[in-house]
Amino acid sequence: MKEIVSTTNAPGAIGPYSQAIKAGGMVFCSGQIPIDPATGVFVSDVVSEQTEQVLKNLSEVLNAAGTSLDGVVKTTVFLADMNDFAEMNEVYGRYFSDNKPARATVQAARLPRDAKVEIECIAVL
Repeated sequence: MKEIVSTTNAPGAIGPYSQAIKAGGMVFCSGQIPIDPATGVFVSDVVSEQTEQVLKNLSEVLNAAGTSLDGVVKTTVFLADMNDFAEMNEVYGRYFSDNKPARATVQAARLPRDAKVEIECIAVL
């Protein structure tokens, strides 16, 4: 059994996918980019500010699913430029200071809407 997770507190899907899926006691969150759900536009061109918004968006999706960032067991971070790693990592570390999930970070040739950062995650309920 699977359940689609949707919230207006995070950007809606911009394609044929769900914000998240709950299945087997887990939540599988689609990648979030730095769109402010209130305005529908990017918060900034600055990597740290984009990372902050991405993690806020993920948090809202997780809350809608019945969990939180504390339940995250794995993230994948996509960066448009690996030279932005330290700036992204500083913000990321504030959100995952006690709960340090497994993580992969990769440079992508291009992210949706030319974002500088996108993060997806898997969490437990």
